[in-house]
Amino acid sequence: MTESSATKLLNGDACRRTLNGKNASKNGYVKNHCPFQQPQKYRRSGEKKQNATHNPSLYKKPFVESFEETPLLVAVLTYMGYGILTVFGYLRDFLRHWNIEKCHVARERDEQKDFIPLYQDFENFYTRNLYMRIRDNWNRPICSVPGARMDLVERVTHNYNWTFDHTGKVVKDVINMGSYNYLGFAESTGTCADAAIKATQIYGVGVGSTRCEMGNLDIHEELEELVARFLGVEASMAFGMGFATNSMNIPALTGKGCLILSDELNHASLVLGARLSGSTIRVFKHNNMQSLEKLLRDAIVHGQPRTHRPWKKILIVVEGIYSMEGSIIRLPEVIALKKRYKAYLYLDEAHSIGALGPNGRGVVDYFGLDPKDVDIMMGTFTKSFGAAGGYIGGKKELIDYLRSHSHSALYATSMSPPVVQQIITSMKIIMGEDGTTLGADRLRQLSENTNYFRRRLREMGFIIYGNDDSPVVPLMLYMPAKIGAFGREMLKRNIGTVVVGFPATPIIESRARFCVSAAHTREMLDTALEAISEVGDLLQLKYSRREQPLPSLGWMSEESLLQD
Repeated sequence: MTESSATKLLNGDACRRTLNGKNASKNGYVKNHCPFQQPQKYRRSGEKKQNATHNPSLYKKPFVESFEETPLLVAVLTYMGYGILTVFGYLRDFLRHWNIEKCHVARERDEQKDFIPLYQDFENFYTRNLYMRIRDNWNRPICSVPGARMDLVERVTHNYNWTFDHTGKVVKDVINMGSYNYLGFAESTGTCADAAIKATQIYGVGVGSTRCEMGNLDIHEELEELVARFLGVEASMAFGMGFATNSMNIPALTGKGCLILSDELNHASLVLGARLSGSTIRVFKHNNMQSLEKLLRDAIVHGQPRTHRPWKKILIVVEGIYSMEGSIIRLPEVIALKKRYKAYLYLDEAHSIGALGPNGRGVVDYFGLDPKDVDIMMGTFTKSFGAAGGYIGGKKELIDYLRSHSHSALYATSMSPPVVQQIITSMKIIMGEDGTTLGADRLRQLSENTNYFRRRLREMGFIIYGNDDSPVVPLMLYMPAKIGAFGREMLKRNIGTVVVGFPATPIIESRARFCVSAAHTREMLDTALEAISEVGDLLQLKYSRREQPLPSLGWMSEESLLQD
């Protein structure tokens, strides 16, 4: 591949979301983003316009997302909660310093006290004083297939979550609302499992070499041809690790003198890849096309710093579904801007491939767009396909270039044969090439489950983020004490959930994240919703002010008040 053709790619970085990037309105009310349902004359004065759709004609169907602003009182109490935790943290550190309280965390030895600290001070402080209080909500051992239901190993702690002991008991039939098992292919029986067993018998489990040496199997090439056909691109390349697909390939596509425009909520793998590339990184507000266009204009007008020479490449880096927000990229507008300003587009479809679109082909399929308009299509096999690894798809020249320049291609061990076969079998089911309608049925079931689960949560009064069609459903918790309490109370009701807090989210936006699956039955979802409602009442989590009734005014009726 020539330098000019290799120069057709760029990279990106991420930052944390600001309030302006969320399209929130004042007073805790929700703002829906729908180009077909938001005439300008009905816009409330408190709503912000920076994320409004530039060109509704680019969308073939309603595009609805909602982000309700954090209620002021909740925000104040959340900050107070973190403040109290910090004060008590310093008090406990004082007690540990004088050996009044035992310290279990790693720290420098006494003879190294004059050295530069090996451990980051605040990160260490946060871990031992805040994270450790709720550590029991993470790293729970699973002893079954993480499908719609799973079994958990019971564990207890006798030293406030510093260490755990297994009791020997198993918590059976926990409804799994946390795994990225969107299409339900995380199975130990069935067509995919049988095919993976057969592949193991033929090829073994490991390859013991890289693709460019002695690790290139015929099923590796079959997988790449199938992925290219599934995506509708000329060629594709598979990698053994999804994280490395981003972090090791972006540096091969961009470098010094290139500019990466990255969504502020991009995944850590995209951030790392952008930083390793040595490119200049600029961040635009989440899903905000005005912010992106401003950066594109400035990049073209001003060029590189100091020299003002034109950028060698400008690469826009976005995701299909953002895993902490449940939002979907405004891809039609991104492609329009990319074409207008002659930039390149890197699309990470880790969560959207298989989970969106009438054919399960991701966000490009969801919007009915041409895959050729996306220069680099990236995705993972770890979610919808129930396997491991990632891929990059695009023009043949791009793939040929990566085969000889990507660190992940040259130095990483080849994908395990049974994993490859799991991907091939599940992808053929999605495409309908297995001779059944199982793939179409699962796609339809996922869409129905997603819409039902989101609608019920809103009706209950919870604040949830994201797009109506996104199977990633964040439910806002806000206060630090409620992070641990929510996870524990849900597990008591046999529901497995994922809770997330700072620094993975902004400090006042802690949340529980549910991942809806096609494997979930309506009965499972109703059981989970009943448990969520009970815990929500217990912890007072129903913050939403959407369609809030007027308060009771005693002898004054609501009808008379409205008439007045």
